[in-house]
Amino acid sequence: MKITEYDISNPYQATIESNERITPTDADEVRHIVLSIPDATFHYVEGQSIGVLAPPEGDFGNEYHMRLYSIANARHGEEGDMSEIAICVRRCFYIDDISGERHPGVASNYLCDRRPGDKINIVGPYGRQFQAPRDNTCNLLMIGVGTGIAPFRAFLKHIYEERKEWKGKVRLFYGAKTGMDLLYMNDEKNDFALYYDQETFKAFEALSARPHFDEPPEIERQVMDNAIEVWSLIQDPKTYVYVSGLSSLEKTLDRIMIALAGSEDEWAKIKKQLIEERRWATLFYD
Repeated sequence: MKITEYDISNPYQATIESNERITPTDADEVRHIVLSIPDATFHYVEGQSIGVLAPPEGDFGNEYHMRLYSIANARHGEEGDMSEIAICVRRCFYIDDISGERHPGVASNYLCDRRPGDKINIVGPYGRQFQAPRDNTCNLLMIGVGTGIAPFRAFLKHIYEERKEWKGKVRLFYGAKTGMDLLYMNDEKNDFALYYDQETFKAFEALSARPHFDEPPEIERQVMDNAIEVWSLIQDPKTYVYVSGLSSLEKTLDRIMIALAGSEDEWAKIKKQLIEERRWATLFYD
């Protein structure tokens, strides 16, 4: 679904409660932003996104520039406050294909520069593709890169803090350029440490071999290093797969699974079954 196809006619006004950098100064700037939305009609579940309406760059006749961000907390709110939600925002820049000039990303820079007390407009929530199964004996296989970690933070809070007990296997494969870019898993903010003592939970970190050359994280190698367990989970009819991150991750994951399945046709058949049974969910962004 294209951004222009979303209904933004009934926005909510949100207040910035906190805006915290969760990476050190020598890493890409990523911020954990908490928004207060004191409107009883605003409801959401894990895996949904909100649209942030930022002032547009230049005068192109648009009232807003809209960008989607995954909600990074469970349905009972950030820190248990149902009127608050959290989002994970990387300060982005892009290079103009024609001039070669470097420009700030409109929405990300707008959000990163907000301060507590500032008002912003949001719309949504959107999407229902990421839903945890009701059966707590099911397995969850989560694979993500970059800010794609946000919905998985929400999932883990939901299944371990709100539902209290999860009996199925929970495996998180997460990629980043450096250890400090492992959002919610670094020295600045380590929310996932709360779940390391859970018998059912394991996290696997994949870092770029040459981060200063902007090489992608070695998520492929990390998954292949654990191929026996990953493929066993894929073949288990009680496993649900969730993939989140840059759109390039889709091709990477297909390549991994073709290797594990033994052929492109065999993986296509298995993937089709996972999708039909609603056990395969993706959330990609550019």
